[in-house]
Amino acid sequence: MKMKKALINCTVINGDMDREIEKDMIILINNQGIIEKIESRQNIMISKEYEQIDINHQYVMPGLINAHAHLFSDGNPTELSFSEETLNFGIKLLNTKLGKKFIYNRMKKNALVAFQSCITTMRSVGEFFYQDVKLRDDIQNEKVIGPDLSVSGFFISATGGHGAPYLALETDGPWDGVKNVRKNVRQGVDWIKICVTGGVTDVKTIGEAGRIQLTEEEVFAICKEAHKIGMMVAAHVESSEGVRIALKGGVDSIEHGAPMDEDIISLYKQNPNALRGYTSLIPTFQAAYPYALLDRSQTNINDVLFENAKIVYEDMLISFQQAIKNNISVGVGNDAAMAYVSHYDLWRELDHMIRFGGITEKKAIHLVTKSNAEILGVDKQIGTIDEGKRANLLILPNNPIENIKNLSKLSMVIKNGVLFEDLIIKKNERLDFALDLI
Repeated sequence: MKMKKALINCTVINGDMDREIEKDMIILINNQGIIEKIESRQNIMISKEYEQIDINHQYVMPGLINAHAHLFSDGNPTELSFSEETLNFGIKLLNTKLGKKFIYNRMKKNALVAFQSCITTMRSVGEFFYQDVKLRDDIQNEKVIGPDLSVSGFFISATGGHGAPYLALETDGPWDGVKNVRKNVRQGVDWIKICVTGGVTDVKTIGEAGRIQLTEEEVFAICKEAHKIGMMVAAHVESSEGVRIALKGGVDSIEHGAPMDEDIISLYKQNPNALRGYTSLIPTFQAAYPYALLDRSQTNINDVLFENAKIVYEDMLISFQQAIKNNISVGVGNDAAMAYVSHYDLWRELDHMIRFGGITEKKAIHLVTKSNAEILGVDKQIGTIDEGKRANLLILPNNPIENIKNLSKLSMVIKNGVLFEDLIIKKNERLDFALDLI
């Protein structure tokens, strides 16, 4: 059984936008890893049953939640073009006992990197052969160290659509969609991930990333099937008309996003077909801005990829600004595993929201903790530092509200009351150098 802990001399950043920093605080954590008491040092006596840990006036805040990530890759800058023959051969190799073990170990390694870099919860929105389900369970059973995972297995896409046929179950018509939801549910997923439009990584023509692929009827059938068992649906969408179809179909989160009109704004806020009556937006700037903003002599991408990335990035930025202005539910995810998106720099997504999206550091922290917890439906357990919630905490030497990059320097992670120190991560110098130029 875990020992009770008393964190003393804490400077607490709650995660809630409406609450101020509290200095000289004590946080009591029980032997089940739950926050038992938060009180100022003057108002509490610590009994001998608690192990006292002096935080030395460092900053204590909730663990970060990455609400849109993948674990199958580490985000190294790579060429994204492979021949059909190469892809087919690679998938056949991965769909073997040895291949699945390779995928699992790669995912486990990337999950650990994310955990050592402030992320205590992650929604993984598309992996191969349900190895995300296995990893989720192993982390939950404390066989593996990593963030808590909420997983979606394979995408559900139109035949020939985004991610198909390698990372997606292919769908033609509403009943096909229902069947594919049932396949994923049978494998133990937590979310359903659908692709309503094309995506940047597998486009062949300019504008294809936003091209509509699933129909409203297909989306509605998928959402209805998921919602009947209380499961939510996340939708990859990269055009305004795609967003409209996804919202009318009843999706619970829009991934990436596109510019909104009044009808779209209204549907985000009051969506009768969504499980909770509203839909959230999760932009993923890191997945697009390196290709859109870096010099092409660095990225070495073709015209089609560049133009699609530029369109998607600019549309996401407009969408995010509109969502903030109209008080739409907004979360944070960076599409980790995509080229130029590592598992150790979620702070860059927040930094981009601050510098280009026009929000404050405090708002950014609110989105990546409290708001993300609400979107994932785990806000009663995590997302803020409150009595009765799990002790998933970060200890930082410097204040991230003064400079969001301070999230990149971490003293320790606490998960369920267990302390993890000596957080050594091998970083990609080429990637970091390039992104520091933006």
